[in-house]
Amino acid sequence: MKKLKYIIPFVVLITAISSFSDTSKNLVRETAILDSIKKQDSLAIIATKKQDSIDNLKTKFFKGNAHASYYHDRFTGRRTASGQIFNNKKFTAAHRTLKFGTKVKVTSIVSKKSVIVTVNDRGPFVKGRDIDLSKAAFMKIAPSKYGGHIKVNLELVE
Repeated sequence: MKKLKYIIPFVVLITAISSFSDTSKNLVRETAILDSIKKQDSLAIIATKKQDSIDNLKTKFFKGNAHASYYHDRFTGRRTASGQIFNNKKFTAAHRTLKFGTKVKVTSIVSKKSVIVTVNDRGPFVKGRDIDLSKAAFMKIAPSKYGGHIKVNLELVE
């Protein structure tokens, strides 16, 4: 009976502590979820502003119905014709004749999405292709479930 006298308060204490820790864990989880939602909302606003700024840029038509493809991952880390190290996560492109450093607005004909890339390499060296985009730039404008090439419009950013 004396043991029961000490065990009951101990069990009550343990139960109270465990319920408190579950509550605090739920509170932390809820806070993390709210922070995540706020972050996603702010990213969506930033993306919308970026798209508005891309659409409002002063551009000059260069080529319509151009054939675009993207670099294979194996080129990451290699030196481009301009001397820069290629990174498939940056918004860069290869073109046969445009000067290095030229900014080009590339718009997918199908998805109507646009991206600004900087020419830093020569190519593509496949007949019929007009521009090679980095994978990040290509995936941003390509419709979902598309192969490695799409039709685009090219505009020079002034």
